[in-house]
Amino acid sequence: MIKNIAVIPGDGIGEEVVAQTVRVLDAVGEKFGHKFNYTYLEAGGCAIDSTGKPLPEATLEACKKSDSVLLGAVGGPKWDHIPGIRPEQALLGLRGGLGLFANLRPAIMYDQLKEACPLKESIIEGGLNIMIVRELTGGIYFGKSGRSEDGKTGYDVEEYSFYEIERLLRQAAEIAMKRNKHVTVVDKANILETSRMWRECAGKVFADYPEIRVDFLYVDNASMQLVRNPRQFDVIATSNIFGDILSDEASQITGSIGMLPSASLGEGSFGMYEPVHGSAPDIAGKNIANPLATILSGAMMLRYSFGMQAEADAIEAAVGKALDAGCRTADIAGGVTPIGTKEMGDAVIKFL
Repeated sequence: MIKNIAVIPGDGIGEEVVAQTVRVLDAVGEKFGHKFNYTYLEAGGCAIDSTGKPLPEATLEACKKSDSVLLGAVGGPKWDHIPGIRPEQALLGLRGGLGLFANLRPAIMYDQLKEACPLKESIIEGGLNIMIVRELTGGIYFGKSGRSEDGKTGYDVEEYSFYEIERLLRQAAEIAMKRNKHVTVVDKANILETSRMWRECAGKVFADYPEIRVDFLYVDNASMQLVRNPRQFDVIATSNIFGDILSDEASQITGSIGMLPSASLGEGSFGMYEPVHGSAPDIAGKNIANPLATILSGAMMLRYSFGMQAEADAIEAAVGKALDAGCRTADIAGGVTPIGTKEMGDAVIKFL
């Protein structure tokens, strides 16, 4: 099988972690008989330097012609002084321009790294593997906002259509069918009309998935339950703002943000894949960044965009074996002597 991947290394450590991910993808291709073609593109701060824009039109158009997008990281203090332009605008432009509406944020605690988890051992015994599916293009972040004429009153409007909610919930259902067939819809239906719409729409969507167990939690309770009993969750489906907050909370309880991948999906199989962490310009070019979040994002690409389940499993298993062997970059080293970015890539390829 041949797949065309748009590669955006971005800024800071993006180039280093993406390079290791491409190496791993090539190793998977060789093992399973696939060919991955890469088109390297600019976005973020580096694109501002070369074109004056965080997202050049040529980058967006090339991404549209690809089968998926692999993104490193964008941003950094180098570009903070430029008025009205931020490297992070490239992310919003890519999500909007590519029609990406569902953000997938796994929160996985590897047993080999459980000492980094801030929760007590009795709570996390057996490990954590939660998938948060966040609506990405609607809600309060995209509603009407402004100030009154005297500037003393501000407003931000939460708005959702049934269409936006339904497509997100169906995406969550399809993901749950590949996992443990359990979805928790998180809302604030005791207060918000939009949340009552989420519950109404959930009744319609999940009627088509009788195998899935569905429950509902108010967002304040869900935020408490994530630290009280996180193992009760499998897939969490929620709105833009609630998902933004809960996914960051969930990433922290794993204790290893450098290990966490993410995906943003559109209609069909198209997606953009990137690590949760930022560009970390302070360690860029030093061969000490952790490439595993980006490598695991590559595994998500194989699973969700290319339908390559065995290949994705192989990458994830190789990461686990590398950790079993004591391979650690500096951010997850604990008392172990760390290895470098490239050496971690070598280890994952070895265990493939």
